[in-house]
Amino acid sequence: MKHIFIVGSRGYHVNYGGWETFTDNLVDKYNDKNTIFHVGMITDDINMKSTKISSNLFVDYIYIKNKGSIKMFLYAIKSFNFYLKYIENNNIDNAYIYVLGLKLFNYLAIKKRIINKLNIKVFVNPDGLEWMRSKWSYPVKKFFLLSERFMLNNCDKIICDALGIQEYVCRKYPKLSSKTEVIAYGYNDVDVKGIDEQEVLNAYNLKKDDYLLMVGRCVPENNYEMVINGYMKSTTSKKLVIISNLSSSNYYNDLLQKTGCESNSNIIFIDGVYDKQKLSIIRKNAYSYIHGHSVGGTNPSLIEALALTDINILYDVCFNRDVGADACLYFDDEKSLTKILNDSKTLNKNRSIMSKTAKQIVQNNYTWKIIIDKYKKIFK
Repeated sequence: MKHIFIVGSRGYHVNYGGWETFTDNLVDKYNDKNTIFHVGMITDDINMKSTKISSNLFVDYIYIKNKGSIKMFLYAIKSFNFYLKYIENNNIDNAYIYVLGLKLFNYLAIKKRIINKLNIKVFVNPDGLEWMRSKWSYPVKKFFLLSERFMLNNCDKIICDALGIQEYVCRKYPKLSSKTEVIAYGYNDVDVKGIDEQEVLNAYNLKKDDYLLMVGRCVPENNYEMVINGYMKSTTSKKLVIISNLSSSNYYNDLLQKTGCESNSNIIFIDGVYDKQKLSIIRKNAYSYIHGHSVGGTNPSLIEALALTDINILYDVCFNRDVGADACLYFDDEKSLTKILNDSKTLNKNRSIMSKTAKQIVQNNYTWKIIIDKYKKIFK
């Protein structure tokens, strides 16, 4: 029997973010009677105990007292330590610990002796370039840079969610290139049958093909400022709809001030749409999706856009080109975005071709069956 221990996700079916969505899909779709998953679940209730969800899944509650920004770092270390003891106490001889993210710093090296003694294989998914994210202070960015080096050098395999991440790792750590494997995130097809699409659009004052759409966290590296400025300089008659975590973003007010877009009635901000069916309908009915993300690997929201939106306009970085290939248009500054938006004739002419190609990319590369099959090959 094979045991796979997941460290770094907040838990199982907690509807939080990317790691949690990934964990749910990996566990639920793996379908191997000879594999048992163990998923750490963060809790502030000290009385919560580990739970057997099924014969192939255990959820292990890891108590972490709320300590603000360091909570997830403590959770990762405590989860890893919990599973080391679990593997040792239960004499498990075919164990994998899959660490999501770079929060363990030098802990893999510290525990190297016991990891080797128990014959545990440790896989690390570094996600995107975490040290580049604007939300982190300089000391935290430095932490992630060092953690990246320590963790990648002390694991058995590095799972890169995009070709660009693999290229970055191989370029920076050439001796580790043989340990890298590219496995992206999968696409979750959302069933919207039976949903009144017009009712959803009306609820947000939207009309089919009348708006450009952006979806993502309201942070500088997602290039909202560039997109808004490029849009305002264009002659397009389409509205710009931005769906983001506005109420919890420190950057939102700065964005309004820097762009002066608050008085522009054609720019519509929506504070998060977490209902997957509603969001899928909004994506499906958009004239175009604009993806400004500049940091990270395979972004789930981009794959969703390729599957649902006919025209996709992406910020020109390797991570986005790896996914969008020739099915998308690319911009690298305000001027190039404005030029794309002004050329409605070309957009309309190429719309059906780009849409078909984008959907084919998703079907050929990002279905969960494809992703799960790749994981089964490395969890031998």
